Amino acid sequence: MDNDFTSQAAPVTVIGLGLMGRALAAAFLRAGHPTTVFNRTPARADQLVAQGAQLAPTVADALRAGPLAIICVTDYQAMHHLLDPISAELHGRTLINLTSGTSAQAREAGSWARRQGAHYLDGAIMAIPPAIGTAEAVLLHSGPQSDFESHRTTLDALGTVTHLGADLGLASLYDAAGLGIMWSVLNAWLQGAALLRAADIDAAVYTPFAQQMVTSVAQWLPGYAEQLDRGSYPADDATLDIHTAAMSHLIEESETHGVSAELPKLIKALADRSIAAGHGGESYAALIEEFSKAHGADRG
Repeated sequence: MDNDFTSQAAPVTVIGLGLMGRALAAAFLRAGHPTTVFNRTPARADQLVAQGAQLAPTVADALRAGPLAIICVTDYQAMHHLLDPISAELHGRTLINLTSGTSAQAREAGSWARRQGAHYLDGAIMAIPPAIGTAEAVLLHSGPQSDFESHRTTLDALGTVTHLGADLGLASLYDAAGLGIMWSVLNAWLQGAALLRAADIDAAVYTPFAQQMVTSVAQWLPGYAEQLDRGSYPADDATLDIHTAAMSHLIEESETHGVSAELPKLIKALADRSIAAGHGGESYAALIEEFSKAHGADRG
């Protein structure tokens, strides 16, 4: 089967119609792609059908509708539950799996797909459903670049699409790293909001300052990245010893105002271990040595 489908009107199948799956299918429809959908609960397709989608009665019928199938289900186990019984239908088709999981699951799924004679890309969606179809939606893909380029025009309907490399696990790794950034920023903002609430400062008043801090800290990352890649952490701005002293102030301030100090204590525990390992006179980037250990001990 020819795998080069770059026409804007290329047909696409979406399997899985949760909130995200429905958003993906709707974006393809808006971009003019003939779109076939399948879900174990057919009623979830009603609005999409009203917009022009074709509802496949079975997952096998959905796959037969075209050369490209987007998978967006609960997990990899759910994907295998749907596709394993009809694996013969996969031959020559391209599967793009946007189901969340681990890098190991992504690589295993790629090996499984190749055994069925299918092309396979793994992916991750860094967006909420309402953003799908806009430039704000970032979709990460990993796997053979030729497969990605064959369907790049179709995928562009979903947002800002990126190919990370041939390693099928990269999208999941980037996804995990991105989620860690998201939760760290949100937790730090909530810590600050709790502190300012103790002084009767509304979160809406505090938040512009928090946004400014996030932007400023983000600008440090390229310099620190160079240190990480060199494995050398000169303290061009402040030493880890100085950072740790400020962490103690945050802990004390939190406890004084009856605010949880769990987060700053966790951060300081990492810094204390790094200092004990001899990094006190180096930059904050030296903490990578702690993050690269399992449970604070060298990995075997």
